Amino acid sequence: MKTIQVGHSPDADDAFMFYALAHSKIETGEFQFEHILRDIETLNRWALDKKLEVTALSVHTYAYVSKDYSLLPHGASIGEKYGPIVVAMEKITAESLKDKKIGVPGELTTAFLALSLCLGHFQYEVIPFDKIFDAVKEGKVDAGLIIHEGQLTYSELGFEKVLDLGQWWFDKTGLPLPLGVNAIRRDLGKETCELISNYLRKSIDYGLQHRKEAMEYAMKYSRDTEESLTDRFVGMYVNHFTQDFGDRGREAVRRLLDEAHQAGIIPSVELEFVK
Repeated sequence: MKTIQVGHSPDADDAFMFYALAHSKIETGEFQFEHILRDIETLNRWALDKKLEVTALSVHTYAYVSKDYSLLPHGASIGEKYGPIVVAMEKITAESLKDKKIGVPGELTTAFLALSLCLGHFQYEVIPFDKIFDAVKEGKVDAGLIIHEGQLTYSELGFEKVLDLGQWWFDKTGLPLPLGVNAIRRDLGKETCELISNYLRKSIDYGLQHRKEAMEYAMKYSRDTEESLTDRFVGMYVNHFTQDFGDRGREAVRRLLDEAHQAGIIPSVELEFVK
């Protein structure tokens, strides 16, 4: 058996996608998969060092690892008219964020890239994603860039939404906002990459076809969120784009990376998708 390390974040949507692989619900031939769970910023940093054969990473990070990794055509987290949000303790304008200090979950996240495209230069402090609400509440930062389930729970926690980057991107381009992708190391070879890609696609399909079963597993990674909220969050980011980018999803990735390159934020990127 050949062991393939698969890195993904300990979040409900990723857990849902990889449930079938993690619990041997599908046949994987000569391959066995070892699941490595880390937060997305750690996975992004690891990808710079080619640490894992298969990994979830931010679209932003792909700009720096495209020579070593190809994009898988499935497993993406893409939001249509919704995405990471910026919150504050009181109602302020999006324009005023340029003069505020914002807590961000990592410089390599796509959320940070999108906010940089939206605002241009801004003051920020990198804070673990699950500590950003606290940092805003305690006044350590003026606003926070929120990813994961916080996009749904901010209001009941007493925060005001200042900006939704998914809506901003749609208004600007008419496209969904691609946030996370799955990538595979090129040195595995074309044939192996395509085989593994097929197994990962089957895992996603299994989860969607056995939703209740996969959701029970995903709930273990919901960070104490109510089941209804976790189900809603999984529904937001495990959708038709997750099964396959399609032409529109691929165009959204190209457009985001092209605009970021033109803005001088990232190097030029040549996209390559595994079949």
